[in-house]
Amino acid sequence: MNGFRKARDVAIGIALAVVAAATVPGAAWAHGGLSMDKDMCKLRIGPYYMHFTGYQVRSGSPNNEFCEDIPATGNTIIVMDAIDQELRGLPLKVQIVNDAGDGKDGSTVIELPAKVYPSGTVPLEFDFQKPGRFVGLVTAGDKQQFVSRFPFSVAVPKPQYGFYSMIAVVVLLSSAMLWFSARRRAKAAQAQLA
Repeated sequence: MNGFRKARDVAIGIALAVVAAATVPGAAWAHGGLSMDKDMCKLRIGPYYMHFTGYQVRSGSPNNEFCEDIPATGNTIIVMDAIDQELRGLPLKVQIVNDAGDGKDGSTVIELPAKVYPSGTVPLEFDFQKPGRFVGLVTAGDKQQFVSRFPFSVAVPKPQYGFYSMIAVVVLLSSAMLWFSARRRAKAAQAQLA
C-alpha cells in the first residue's frame, strides 16, 4: 500500500508541475526586447530601458491598453517613455516592419527617423488595416548604436494552451491512477492465490 501512495503522490506532483508550467504566462522575453516587470512593460535597448504602452481607441468602448500584441486592427497609438535619462540625449529611430518569417524583416510599414526626444517620450500612431505579424525596431545612439527588436502581432488570436493543458493533465492523472489501481488489484489477486 505504501508503494501505491508513493506512486500516486509522484503522479500528482508531476501533474501539478505540468499545470503550473502550462498556466505561467509566456517567457518574460518572448517578445524580444519587451518584458513585464512590476506591472510595467519595459523595452530594453542595449543597456537602456524604455516604458512601452500601446492604446487603441474604439468608438463606444473605453481605451484598450496593451503591452505586447495588439488586440485588434485599427488606429493604434504606441508611446515609449525613457526610463534611463541617457536616452533623452540620444537620437532614437523607430520602425515597424512586416515579419517575413524565419527571423527576417520584411518591408517597412512606418518609420520615425532618428531624432533626439528631450522629453524622453516617443509617440507613434498608425492605423493597422489588416491582421498580421510585425517587428518593431528601436535604435538608440549616434556612433555606438543599440537596437531593440521585438516581434508582435495585430489581431491574431492566441492559442488557448491553458485549456488544452488542463485536459492533458486530467487525462494523464486519470491514466496514472487507473494504472496504479489495476496494478494494486493484480498484486492483491496474486497474494490471494499464493
